[in-house]
Amino acid sequence: MDRRQHRKAGGTVVAVVMLVGVCATGCAGSGVAADARGPADPVTTLHRAADDLRAAGSSRAGTSMEMATGGTRVTIRGKGVYDYRRQLGQLTVVLPQDPTGATEHRPITELLAPGALYMKNRGAGVPADKWVRVDTATLSDGNLVTGGATDPYAAAELLRGTRTATYVGRTEVGGTAVRHYRGTADLAAAARAASAGNRAALAAAAKGFATAEVPFDVYLDDQGRIRKLRQRFSFVNGQQKTPVAVASTTLLYDFGTDVDVRLPRPKDIYAGRIAEDQPADHPGE
Repeated sequence: MDRRQHRKAGGTVVAVVMLVGVCATGCAGSGVAADARGPADPVTTLHRAADDLRAAGSSRAGTSMEMATGGTRVTIRGKGVYDYRRQLGQLTVVLPQDPTGATEHRPITELLAPGALYMKNRGAGVPADKWVRVDTATLSDGNLVTGGATDPYAAAELLRGTRTATYVGRTEVGGTAVRHYRGTADLAAAARAASAGNRAALAAAAKGFATAEVPFDVYLDDQGRIRKLRQRFSFVNGQQKTPVAVASTTLLYDFGTDVDVRLPRPKDIYAGRIAEDQPADHPGE
């Protein structure tokens, strides 16, 4: 399987994206105490954050992934829905524009499922009506970075590996009162505590990243649900010896929204060889 990065001429930017060969105050959930001073044990609270998402059922999601290279910052954005109980989601991911302002690629539709990533409009020789399927456990970053968007439930489960955390204070996200926590999670510990659907992918990321430690800032509402999660990953790609930093931000809102994600039928999955757009190195190599 080819794993590539999109590269723009002149060394301006590198977009990190998978190319397979591409209730109100006073109410509290299980993870957050109602006391405005914050819970007595932030680490325990964050270990339970993914469980509180499962209790919520579903939500809409917005994602962004930023990487600085060559003095230029690239941002890949996504938007969609997620069902936390079934661990199924759908995102529309928009890649950066080229320097002339023309869009290089059509938006990519991504379906997120336990152990798998499906992409449509992948390009590079894939028929327009076909999906590309990727086994996330085979990716050296466990698809935390590769798809250009971090799976929202995988991002939440990474918090199961929280080693240290502090309560920063009260603030707002999208008009909702939240509690802000800052800490560091360990990918290997998260993998051991994760659900079966994310365990192998997080274990792969623990081995593939430059460091298994993931600094984060997370904002929980008074029901313990993640409203915003910013995680910072570090990897070494095929052409740079120094680690490259990637910041992934996930916004969750409209909890309880209807989610209807249907995975592709086997006949709709592309089985041919993926054409190469241009030489590039995958971040996990």
